[in-house]
Amino acid sequence: MSTNPSWNEHSVVEYAKSLDAIDPLRRFRDEFVIDDPDLIYLDGNSLGRLPNRTMKRMEEAVRDQWGGRLVRGWGEHWIDLPNRLGAKIAQLIGAQSDEVLVCDSTSVNFYKLIMAALEVQSEKSEILTDDANFPSDIYLLQGCAKQLSQRLKIVPQAEVASSLGLETAIVTLSHTSFKSGYIHPMQELTAKAHEVGALMLWDLSHSVGAMPIDLNGSNVDLAVGCTYKYLNGGPGAPAFLYVRRDLQEKLLNPIWGWFGQKDPFGFSLDYRPADGIQRFMAGTPNILSMIAIESGVDLLLEAGMDRIREKSVSQTEFLIQLWDNFLRKYGVALNSPTDSVYRGSHVSFGHPQAFQVDQALIEEMKVIPDFRQPDNIRFGVTPLSTSFEDLAQAVLRMSAVFEQGIYQKYPEQANGVT
Repeated sequence: MSTNPSWNEHSVVEYAKSLDAIDPLRRFRDEFVIDDPDLIYLDGNSLGRLPNRTMKRMEEAVRDQWGGRLVRGWGEHWIDLPNRLGAKIAQLIGAQSDEVLVCDSTSVNFYKLIMAALEVQSEKSEILTDDANFPSDIYLLQGCAKQLSQRLKIVPQAEVASSLGLETAIVTLSHTSFKSGYIHPMQELTAKAHEVGALMLWDLSHSVGAMPIDLNGSNVDLAVGCTYKYLNGGPGAPAFLYVRRDLQEKLLNPIWGWFGQKDPFGFSLDYRPADGIQRFMAGTPNILSMIAIESGVDLLLEAGMDRIREKSVSQTEFLIQLWDNFLRKYGVALNSPTDSVYRGSHVSFGHPQAFQVDQALIEEMKVIPDFRQPDNIRFGVTPLSTSFEDLAQAVLRMSAVFEQGIYQKYPEQANGVT
C-alpha cells in the first residue's frame, strides 16, 4: 500500500470498507464478543477480546465438570490439560507437542527457566539482555543475578550481538518489543548466542498469536509467553513455557512442586523430577483459567498463522499510511519500524502529550489504545477481530482530538493502569 494524499475522511473510510469486504478472515470477527459496535478496541495486544465459544465452554466446565463431576473431573477432564493446551500452542510457535506446557504465570515460568539455565551454565558469569526488554523480565533477571552472584548486562537493542562473549551464560530478549513493536531476528541472534556457548531464552508474549514463530527451525533453547494477549485467554490467564526436547532432562525446575514430581500421587517425601517437560510443572494448575484459553487458540489454528500475519502486515501498513496522511501534521511521531519484517502487530505513535491524547480517546472518542511511558500510544492490531474500518475511524478520531484540542483537559501524568 502506498500513501494516498487525496484521502479525506469520507474516502479513507470507504477505502477501508473495501478492504474489509475482501478480507479472507472477516468471518472471525463474529467469533468475538463485541458489546458496543461503535467502540474501537485497539488494546488486544494487552488483553484480547472474549471469544463467544469461551463463554459456553466455561459454563460447561463450571456446571457440568465441577458442579456435576466434582473431584472426578480431575481424571476425566483436567489432569492432562496443561499438556493438551501446550500441544496446541506448540503448533503456533513451531515446536513439538511435548516441548510446551501451560502453567503458572509468565513471570514464574521465566524464573524457572532462567534459574534452570544458570545452574547448568554455572561456569559462566553473565546474563545478557537489552534495554527494550519487558521490565518485568528485567526485574526477574536482577533478582536471579543477585541470588546466584551473576552479572546482569543490559545493552541497547542494537548492540545485543556485539555484546556476546565467552562469559555469557544466557541471552534473553522479548521477541517483539512491547513499546515499539520491533521484532528481533530470532534465528540470527539464537545462532550467535550458541557460537559463544550461551543458551537463548525468548519471551514470546507480544508475538504468539500474531505471527508465525519457528522455535525448532531457529534451534531455540527456551521460551515463555502469555496467553491473554493475541491468544485471547482472558485476564491473568496462565502462561506457557517451552523447553527444547534435548534439554529437558538436563535442566531442573527450581520450584519443586508436586505436579512436577515423577509420581505426584505416590506422595513420597523425597522429590524426584518428572520426565520430560512435565518436570517444569509446580503446584496444582489453575483449571478454570486454563479452560478459558482453549477457544482462542482453536480460532488461531482455524484461521492459520500465515493468513493472520499477512493481514497483520497489511493492517499495520495501513495504519502507517493513515499516520502519514492524518496525524504527522500534529507532531505525532512514528515509533515503530517501517519495515514489516521487523514490525510486530502493534504500531506505536509518539507525542509529548501522549497520555492526555490517550485519555481523550478513551473517555470521549470511544477508542481504546494504550499508553506506554514516556510518550507512546500503542494501536494494537488483532487480525481476527480488528477491521480496516476500525483503524481508519480510530485515526480520524485521534485527528479530531488534536484538531479540537480535546486532550488539553486531561492530566499530563499517568496515574494507575494505562
